[in-house]
Amino acid sequence: MSPGRLRTPLLRRLAALLPLLLGAALLVPTPVSAAPAASRPSAEAADLGLRGDYYRMSSTTALDFASYTGTRIDDSLHVDDLLPALRTYTGTTDNVAVRWTGRLQVPADGVYTFYIKGDNGFRMSLDGTSVIDHWTTDWDVQTTSEPITLTAGLHDLAVDYNQGNGGAYLHTEWSGPGFSRQPVPDSALHLPDGFAPADAKGTVGTTGRTATLTLPSAVTAVPAGAAKHLAVISGGTLWNPTVAKDPGNASRLQVTPGKDDTPVSLNADVRISYDGKGGITTAGGRALGPFSVVAQNNSTWYFATKWAKDVSAKNALPEYPRPQLTRKNWQNLNGTWQFQPTQQNAALPTKKLSGQILVPYPMESALSGVARHHDWSLYQRTFTVPNGWKVGSGNRLRLNFGAVDYEAWVYVNGRQVAHHTGGYEEFSADITGALTPRGTQTLLVKVKDTTDDRYALGKQSTDPSGIWYTPTSGIWQTVWMEPVPEAGVDSLVLTPDLTDNSLSVTVRPTAGTASTAKVTATAYAGNKAVGSVTGRAGTALRLPVGKPHLWSPDDPYLYDLKVTLDGGRAGKDQVGSYFGMRSIKVDQVGGVNKILLNGKPTFVMATLDQGFWPDGLYTAPTDEALKYDLVEHKNLGFNAVRKHIKVEPARWYYWADRLGLMVWQDMPSRMTAAADTPETKTFIDQVHTIVDQHISSPSIVMWTMMNEGWGEWSKAATGELADAVKKQDPSRLVDAHSGVNCCASKGDSGRGDIIDFHDYHGPANPAPDATRASVDGEHGGYSYVVPGHILGTAGGQDYGDAATSTEELTKAYVENTRKLIQRASCGLSGSVYTQVTDVEGELNGLLTYDRKVVKVLPGPVRDINRQVIAAGSAAGGVNVPSGTPGLSGVSWWPLHQQSGTTATDVAGKHDGTLKGGASWTSGPNGGAVQLDGRTGYVDAGAPVLDTEKGDYSVAAWVRLDDKGHFSTAVSVDGDSSSAFYLQYSQADKRFAFSFSGARALADGIGEPQTGKWYHLVGSYSHRDGALRIYVDGTEAGSVRACNAEVPSGNLVIGRGKYNGGPVDHWSGAIADVHAYDRALSGAEVASLAAHEPTASTRR
Repeated sequence: MSPGRLRTPLLRRLAALLPLLLGAALLVPTPVSAAPAASRPSAEAADLGLRGDYYRMSSTTALDFASYTGTRIDDSLHVDDLLPALRTYTGTTDNVAVRWTGRLQVPADGVYTFYIKGDNGFRMSLDGTSVIDHWTTDWDVQTTSEPITLTAGLHDLAVDYNQGNGGAYLHTEWSGPGFSRQPVPDSALHLPDGFAPADAKGTVGTTGRTATLTLPSAVTAVPAGAAKHLAVISGGTLWNPTVAKDPGNASRLQVTPGKDDTPVSLNADVRISYDGKGGITTAGGRALGPFSVVAQNNSTWYFATKWAKDVSAKNALPEYPRPQLTRKNWQNLNGTWQFQPTQQNAALPTKKLSGQILVPYPMESALSGVARHHDWSLYQRTFTVPNGWKVGSGNRLRLNFGAVDYEAWVYVNGRQVAHHTGGYEEFSADITGALTPRGTQTLLVKVKDTTDDRYALGKQSTDPSGIWYTPTSGIWQTVWMEPVPEAGVDSLVLTPDLTDNSLSVTVRPTAGTASTAKVTATAYAGNKAVGSVTGRAGTALRLPVGKPHLWSPDDPYLYDLKVTLDGGRAGKDQVGSYFGMRSIKVDQVGGVNKILLNGKPTFVMATLDQGFWPDGLYTAPTDEALKYDLVEHKNLGFNAVRKHIKVEPARWYYWADRLGLMVWQDMPSRMTAAADTPETKTFIDQVHTIVDQHISSPSIVMWTMMNEGWGEWSKAATGELADAVKKQDPSRLVDAHSGVNCCASKGDSGRGDIIDFHDYHGPANPAPDATRASVDGEHGGYSYVVPGHILGTAGGQDYGDAATSTEELTKAYVENTRKLIQRASCGLSGSVYTQVTDVEGELNGLLTYDRKVVKVLPGPVRDINRQVIAAGSAAGGVNVPSGTPGLSGVSWWPLHQQSGTTATDVAGKHDGTLKGGASWTSGPNGGAVQLDGRTGYVDAGAPVLDTEKGDYSVAAWVRLDDKGHFSTAVSVDGDSSSAFYLQYSQADKRFAFSFSGARALADGIGEPQTGKWYHLVGSYSHRDGALRIYVDGTEAGSVRACNAEVPSGNLVIGRGKYNGGPVDHWSGAIADVHAYDRALSGAEVASLAAHEPTASTRR
């Protein structure tokens, strides 16, 4: 669709009578009459195009026109990409709708057929009669109308379209007399009769809370309800406005936002639209026509955190930026720089730039003062070198950049000193040779950032909406300079080793340092030296740390480190650092692979932390703000944080080290990838650089290579990258693929230390395998809107079950997290809740995006998190009750009755009830219950078994009459799914004892036969985390797993539960069902299969 425009009736175009419109074909829901549809004469001079009215829907499935957002003239109904138009005229590309109206020029009398295909739904009518109706949420469905007889001339046309999310297109075609199927031509589309757009100009005030519309003539009436027909869109924000006449100027309208609406932000694009249907009139009583204008934005407001007020040119992140390698002398270059956009091939400037920017805040951020993106840009400032640094007389001058996104060329006094690609890695340059002998030096940085998704960019997007956010471009971390001796320290690699209580220290020297340079590293506990080592630079030295004080989240103890490099005549360099003594690995605990911190099982209890800020985007406004999110993690009882596809400044890891949070560090992802391309090689190189630059931080315990398949080019390559990083850093865990079960994943490579599933709301519960521990890499996502603390009016990315209060959100979090307690004590080693803060359109944070409101009650959240962590720490020491002896069990339903609806429990007190048409039949030992595979089952009226804390077994005689679907013989209902399923797995064509996500399959007996009785036993032991399935007295399969669901409902015979509803009704008969509060032995199972207990054991 070409860019829309509103035209006056004076702008006419000739209407060409060519055969016409858009592309695809299928079945039509609503037939139309075969009688010829009357037409009006052709209108050669009528305006071309259709009126397009744009709306937001109230939800993905509502398929309504809830909120008007804009009007424009659209040229075509055959559009390959509707996203640009939707973004411009609705402020989003999710959950929107369009209504096109006008007239269709039919070239000749005859029979016509229409064909529409789109993403998502659509419907079309001619002269008020439905031609095609595919008003649904699916996509890529070819739809074909019934043949319709039309007369030549103009016919009233209406087309509706809806878009949920993802891609958006509409192809409309026709066939008719003398021409075959082809797109409806743009020349056949004409505006509605009387369509007369109005001229208007818009202006936004400095507060961002008022807008003024200036009209050609005086306003005479503004009826109540007129505001529903007027829209103000700024970025993704849609106002719920009020409109009134300006008392000081009759030709103006004043527009104000609703009380909970977000004001217009600094430098944001603002579009004001009116659909002409609100009853507003001007001089002479003429109705004000529709318009859509880009307003002049004078706003100085922006969505700010509480730290924004502390930011100024004099204190823009003044702290030393590299805490693990410090020098006494340094100079911060943050502050006001000159700035201007440029072009790729433009000559470098020779004078002052046209604008300003506050470094190190990215150019798109409000704190930068620019608040706009530019693909190419220039930064410039001057500096002087302190005389006391003796640069050129024994010292060199190093210029350091924390990070620049994405590609940077650095010049000093017009001479290029550095070129760097990659938005997440620090880089530096020795600029000594480019300095003038004295006085002011000029520093120029040229930046390219097109937000190209072939390169690592994380959640940055040129179309920020839903889970994708505003991009960061240019300098976004601190810039500083420091004097370094001719022989100096370039970097440190610090790796603790608890096997011999030592620290491996590698001092990497700067280029040109002699190979004979000697280094000394001394560790301090407070002011006391506790160990020292001397050796050659560039080699791994072992520094002894006697009786080490270990680092952990509960006790994040850090040692200080002083390093001296002596290069003889080339000078002596002294740097400071710190380290923590800890280990992290995967090893067996109670026969199950678990994550061990310092040799003990630990549960990694984290949130997903995206690292975005409303005022600084990738850059926290202050160091206190950077620290704040981590402090809140601790306050809420978390012991870890997953840093999601972003790499933070070094001070963020310093605070995680010092506060005590295990960091699960993602690699920033790409979205488009292919093997053997320069972009893929660059990505791999950047992964290794990121690992290398953060390899000494004690808080980082895991590296994650891929997330949900984003930018993955092959399963094998993912495994190879995981292996390469593990070889580079064997001291940490490697997660080859977070969310390997999800989305665009190429599948499980089987590599790395971790198997990682995602599940919303979840939590996910993958089983550990022979080499890997298991984690829930993402789950949760409960939304709660706090008015006045969001970008926009409401909604955004919603994972369902939105809360309406702090108490509701707290309850949802606690109930969801409670499911992790048993799993932590068994096979699961970690969990990540999405997420710590709201981010732009995502409103599922525990804190608001501006960090001004904690959306949950800290006490209950902290308590449940600590319970999960405690359960994980106690893994392997499970104390399970011995259970009830004997083979009758705690309940036994022989199901031998032949009348009534009560199934007697002869061993316990839980008589069952036949439901859904269940009936009686004969069985292997007398009677049985007959079930129809659709609705019938037996409800025991109680859970009967404590599957959360105790071992258990269930037994039943079963006969299958139909194998065409999953069938469950015995289960216990949970909140969403069954706690277990004793079942026939139609997918595997085997009997199974299963959890959601894990099945012990009876592989040893072949495919079950219909009409034959089998004896099944399923058992679960918390001691070894094993599900076992027995068939006819013999163990037939097992798998290690943890309980997938906490029981909250009743034990049922003859069906299961999944995703909140009943499933897998048994088709056949079931008899002699037992429930045991212990795991039966193999001998007991064999005895039970051979003969049921005697009557004397019954109640």
